[in-house]
Amino acid sequence: MASYSMGDLKKGLKIEIEGVPYKIVEYQHVKPGKGPAFVRIKIKSFVNGKVLEKTFHAGDKCEAPNLVEKQMQYLYDDGEFCQFMDTESYEQVAISEEDVGESKKWMIDGMGVSVLFHNGKAIGVEVPQVVELKIVETQPNFKGDTQSSNKKPATLESGAVVQIPFHVLEGEVIRVDTVRGEYIERANK
Repeated sequence: MASYSMGDLKKGLKIEIEGVPYKIVEYQHVKPGKGPAFVRIKIKSFVNGKVLEKTFHAGDKCEAPNLVEKQMQYLYDDGEFCQFMDTESYEQVAISEEDVGESKKWMIDGMGVSVLFHNGKAIGVEVPQVVELKIVETQPNFKGDTQSSNKKPATLESGAVVQIPFHVLEGEVIRVDTVRGEYIERANK
């Protein structure tokens, strides 16, 4: 397994500390007036999403995690677990709703997603940044509606609620940014 020293650390790097995989979200090289230089990083756990602050000095080492990302298909939610299928081997994997996290509100049956495995155990799910979803419920348009916000809530087929412009109607398919949770545009269908 690869090992990283203080000089190898950078933003976006995936590391493992005490058996837990993390991603470096902030990186700062500090060179004080007195004493040796060190690196201060903020790391986010792939397992529970907690953000920690760590300091690395010269000679400190950390390991590269055994992470594998697989493209899978979301099948269904059985109430306790979300079921996914490997599109190559057709093997099914059950992931708890807690491990799926925020991605759950953007997923619909049959959608392709990226599942992250650590030492063979599924630890997270990532949906595409832009998804196309159908509006299943929203308020109808009213003639003369002059609200300054010019947006209305819409419930999507996945269960997520986003703000959409008044001219977009129930039954239409829209593109949504899953990172920001915002309406982008109507889908051309």
